[in-house]
Amino acid sequence: MRELTAEQEHLNLLYARLDALREEAAAALARGHATDVWRGEVARLATVEDGLCFGRLDLTGGRRVHIGRLGLFADDGEPLLLDWRAPAARPFYTATAAEPGEVVRRRRITTRGRSVVALDDELLDPDAPADGLVGAAALLAAVTAERTGRMRDIVTTLQAEQDRIVRDDARGVLVVQGGPGTGKTAVALHRVAYLLYTHEHLRTRGVLVLGPSRVFLDYIGQVLPGLGEHRVVTATVADLVPGVVVTRVDTDAEAVRKGRAEMAARLAERVRAAVRVPGHAVDVEFEQQVLRLEPAALRRAVRTARATGLPHNQARHVFHRAVVATLAGELAARLEAVVFTETGEALDGGSADGRLGEAELRALAAAGVVLGPEDDDGPRTVLDDGDREALQTALLADTGVRDVLDALWPPLTPAEVVEGPWSAADVPLLDEAAALVGASVPVFGHVVVDEAQELSEMDWRMLLRRCPSRSMTVVGDLAQTGSAAGATSWDRVPRPHRLAHLTVGYRTPREIMDAAARVLAVHHPALRPPTSVRAGGEPPWRRAADDVPGVLAELAGEHTGGKLAVIAPAAGDLAAALSLRRPPDPADDVVLLTPAEAKGLEFDAVVIADPAAVLAAGPHGPRDLYVAMTRATRSLGVVHPGPVPRELASLVERPVSSRRS
Repeated sequence: MRELTAEQEHLNLLYARLDALREEAAAALARGHATDVWRGEVARLATVEDGLCFGRLDLTGGRRVHIGRLGLFADDGEPLLLDWRAPAARPFYTATAAEPGEVVRRRRITTRGRSVVALDDELLDPDAPADGLVGAAALLAAVTAERTGRMRDIVTTLQAEQDRIVRDDARGVLVVQGGPGTGKTAVALHRVAYLLYTHEHLRTRGVLVLGPSRVFLDYIGQVLPGLGEHRVVTATVADLVPGVVVTRVDTDAEAVRKGRAEMAARLAERVRAAVRVPGHAVDVEFEQQVLRLEPAALRRAVRTARATGLPHNQARHVFHRAVVATLAGELAARLEAVVFTETGEALDGGSADGRLGEAELRALAAAGVVLGPEDDDGPRTVLDDGDREALQTALLADTGVRDVLDALWPPLTPAEVVEGPWSAADVPLLDEAAALVGASVPVFGHVVVDEAQELSEMDWRMLLRRCPSRSMTVVGDLAQTGSAAGATSWDRVPRPHRLAHLTVGYRTPREIMDAAARVLAVHHPALRPPTSVRAGGEPPWRRAADDVPGVLAELAGEHTGGKLAVIAPAAGDLAAALSLRRPPDPADDVVLLTPAEAKGLEFDAVVIADPAAVLAAGPHGPRDLYVAMTRATRSLGVVHPGPVPRELASLVERPVSSRRS
């Protein structure tokens, strides 16, 4: 009780300081000073209200350091709370009894609102007085707590192998391989918060978090704000190309074909083929005169434009200028030939005395060349360099000339290169086409890629355009690859890259992970699941049912406590029978998902409908079943209309309930 009272007094001090900072920020914002800066500060201070302080380190020499979501200091500069990302806070996550460093005691502080409700002490010095609780209750409480439909941050319970990844250097590409429940998504998001804290330039250059679906992005949406970070863009692959509406689904073969890197060369050739140089001369009419473009001149203009290395639409302007220079040269030669005549013979429409005719005068007028009285006195040079430039400008502005130029080198849009209707696999092709024709894209200082095993080679090309610095956090699990165009190894990730592993599963109970591991062993024996650290108590079960929708409705009606996910190969067919919304909202107590939609999410209970159909969905079927089985933190059930797949035969058989809803 004495320790609780002492921690409550310190927490009161921290919230008093936080409230003072909020008042200062609100006042500065009201005065209109640097509004973007102060608006961000107001938001940052608001999001750390819950769980402001969550830890304390007792160090050798009697020093104590409190750890929290941000740093707070007294008016005299004395630290009251240390930001969890600060180097001095790292022992909170890494100190062990074998290597305690300066740490004597690690205390985890549980709060509710602004009140301290529990303390969990871990003594790292065996000679220290054990006047507090000892154990790892905070971690176990976190992983066994009911799901809320939104991912929590794990800033209070980061483990040593997770912390090493969070604080890994920002340079280059870091690939994190982690199985279900290892916290790879949370680790990636905490690394973003850490990098934003330690590398200020990222705040101006921006961070992109790429997820597999909008459902997933909604699910993780509260993590970074809860860590005090708001200036992060979240998106799916489809979001990276504005205006794209996906209306069709590719076959696996189509997805694989479109995902290969060789598609980039095919698209480049498609863009090159849009430039047409005929094998005959092209006549161009300008101010009632007919000028001629020979094929050799057109080919020279094409070579000149392509030698610049510019994208298609920018190189088009170089081509147009080169062609117009040729036309202007021919026209200037005609005009000068008239005024240089010494024999008195008319050339190209000139008068018998060698002066300019009406057609020549119109061409000069179109170019803005004005002849004074002395200009028409006899044969002499009429056009200087400025006049020749004006003549080219007039040619470029002429509608008829532009029509000819556009027919030879037309402007292109990505949609003209990749014709719709579009599938998800067309999105990176559209982005490639945009790069080829010259459309600009937002560029970020750091990119996080979650469920990265799903990305095709063309997806990676799209991402590299948005992160030229190649500063990336890439997380995924090769055992969960569900896309036919996805990865079977990390070789396709841009090199050089560093590979880190998360090997310990905290979310999935051992009983469930063992059942999922049997599926993996049958179909992908080379892949290894993570080691689960806890037992859930309830063994996975199975139930045979002729009326699958009816049994699922019964189970949904009976469910109490936490979130339930029904995972089915074709969720749309069950939505009406179960009265569940589509698209799903993870915040609902009961949700209906496909295996692809369930990826990256977690629920208290999961029921899989028709696992045989999941397995039979294609080459990725076994991985989809593995994904579906590893979403649960407490209980897992399987409802099968026919014989149970042999991979699940060892599950406990549950009889049909006598009560049906």
